[in-house]
Amino acid sequence: MIQRRLEKRLRYLLKHFPAVALLGPRQVGKTTLAHEIAAGGPSVYLDLESPSDKAKLADPEQYLADHENELVILDEVHRAPGLFQSLRGIIDRGRRKGKANGRFLLLGSAALDLLKQSESLAGRIAYVDLGPFDALEVPADALDKLWVRGGFPSSFLAEDESLSVSWRENFIRTYLERDVPQFGSRIPAETLRRFWTMLAHNQGEVFNAAAFARALGVDGKTVAGYLGLMVDLLLVRRLPAWHRNDGKRLIKSPKVYVRDSGIAHHLLNLRNKEDVLGHTVAGQTWETFVIETLIAVAPEGTQASFYRTSAGAEIDLLLGLPDRQLWAIEIKRSSAPKVAKGFHSASADLKPHKQFVVYSGTERFSLGNKIEAIGLPALAQELQAIK
Repeated sequence: MIQRRLEKRLRYLLKHFPAVALLGPRQVGKTTLAHEIAAGGPSVYLDLESPSDKAKLADPEQYLADHENELVILDEVHRAPGLFQSLRGIIDRGRRKGKANGRFLLLGSAALDLLKQSESLAGRIAYVDLGPFDALEVPADALDKLWVRGGFPSSFLAEDESLSVSWRENFIRTYLERDVPQFGSRIPAETLRRFWTMLAHNQGEVFNAAAFARALGVDGKTVAGYLGLMVDLLLVRRLPAWHRNDGKRLIKSPKVYVRDSGIAHHLLNLRNKEDVLGHTVAGQTWETFVIETLIAVAPEGTQASFYRTSAGAEIDLLLGLPDRQLWAIEIKRSSAPKVAKGFHSASADLKPHKQFVVYSGTERFSLGNKIEAIGLPALAQELQAIK
């Protein structure tokens, strides 16, 4: 069992909020973590995809009143949109009776649906994003395994490569054939898989809706809908471009990433490390792996983006920290990293407080011009330590 880095944060928020929403894609470990939390005291667990559990909430006011002294865990809570108004009243009545915090743990795998529905709980709910395992949750010597297999627990912890590959195929098929239709989408599974695979091929590239539309035989609006769906299901990251006007001609379209590198590798039929290293996408999926870890460990309120000008100045990842510091991060898979000219030009434009090149090694050293080469775990630990 790998202890999740966010467990401490989740326990803290439950002590200070009546409800906490734990968001993450399916099979990422939300239910396992919720049961770990629940083991510390009286609790009740309801899976709202189960008809029998959902039936218990036919009269939510009465059922939840019967469990007012327990932590109530509601899994896939976005399946019961009418429940949130009831939760608001129950929470407010509980506050008047002295039952202020730690009452509801809401688990959801569709960010947009859950966030919209929970607007009625403003001031009463906190949010925690749980992703696949990241670089601070596994031993340092397992980083390449994490990159190749991805961080979904069943894929990363599989006994052998074949089982990991099999799990990822079943995960993808389940999303396409069962989960996507449940969210009201009528996109053919074959079409959405082609789109998902195209995203993997274009990992870390600026999103060109017109090119995707031509390849899929649909219009740009439809392609934008496909992307929005994958983002809402927490499977794809849409990294925005730096948007402040500094007089430069900036690229404004977002970059897109299949968020789990193991899923991206499977979509491209890359079964092991040798397959990955022999493919042109290796650098891009390493970039994804680094970006997902750094965003996950960054302090709350951090703004992530990328910077690119039409003249070629580029920074892979910009992190605007809550204390208004700006960190510029270049990402290299090489064990002997070199700084690209475009990074120097972009840094001259933005004047970031810190500049790093994240690479696959472990030694930390200067590359000149106040730029440091650093391994992923070391930079992640530095970010995590910021209060």
